[in-house]
Amino acid sequence: MATSPLVSTEWLQDYLAAPDVRIVDATWFLPTVARDARAEHAAEHIPGAVFVDIDAIADPDSDLPHMLPSPVQMSARMRQLGIGDGNKVVVYDNNGFMASARVWWQLRVFGHEDVVVLDGGLAKWRAEGRPVTDEPTRPRDRHFTARLNSFLVRELDQMRGLLADRSTQVVDARAAARFKGEAPEPRAGLRAGHMPGALNLPYTDLIDPAQGTLLPGDALKTVIEGAGIDPAKPLVTTCGSGVSACVINLALHRLGHRDVPVYDGSWTEWGGRSDTPVV
Repeated sequence: MATSPLVSTEWLQDYLAAPDVRIVDATWFLPTVARDARAEHAAEHIPGAVFVDIDAIADPDSDLPHMLPSPVQMSARMRQLGIGDGNKVVVYDNNGFMASARVWWQLRVFGHEDVVVLDGGLAKWRAEGRPVTDEPTRPRDRHFTARLNSFLVRELDQMRGLLADRSTQVVDARAAARFKGEAPEPRAGLRAGHMPGALNLPYTDLIDPAQGTLLPGDALKTVIEGAGIDPAKPLVTTCGSGVSACVINLALHRLGHRDVPVYDGSWTEWGGRSDTPVV
């Protein structure tokens, strides 16, 4: 079982051919970004990596983007990708932890704890001259046991209760301008602003801009506490659609706070309704 949520590029290079290691490219872009993650994976990826689209490992019946699927759906999709019980899963992306952290969290939600994120992602891997390929990975089916850990997830009615009694810190990972309602949301039809009492910690503040890696522990602690957050007290993370919020969870996990939940519907759900309070 992983004791750290991260592995280095050096570690992955050493274990590229390990039979129990599965590598996942989780690159994903916001709808406003004109890039095709699947096409980029096909052109260049770490040898042995399979591509995981967070919209394809989601609830197909939800009107909200990439909401968690059922355990049966999750199990079937992981099996097809060759990810199963007993595997160490290494997730990476090509845009600053945007979706690798989400897949890391989602696997943990369904009981697979032996999952880590490649620190620095594909950008650091390539910058160091490590191998990439355009050869498709053809996974073999593996049995994946999915057991939902509801402690790692929060839903709309739970968020209403948390905001009403102010017992839990709500931490929003969106950019400050979106949090303040000064910039438009990337999805049409959403109100601007944030949940009453929420704290803002843009997920990009947790990343070293020079290296593209997660900040070291002391620096993470400084940034998190500087946002008014007490990691020792209950908290839940949120963002635009439950993706970048997971970067905060990844950082908190690195500091030893392992079981922080994510509001899965996030602002796409909250800001898209007329019966939820907005500041």
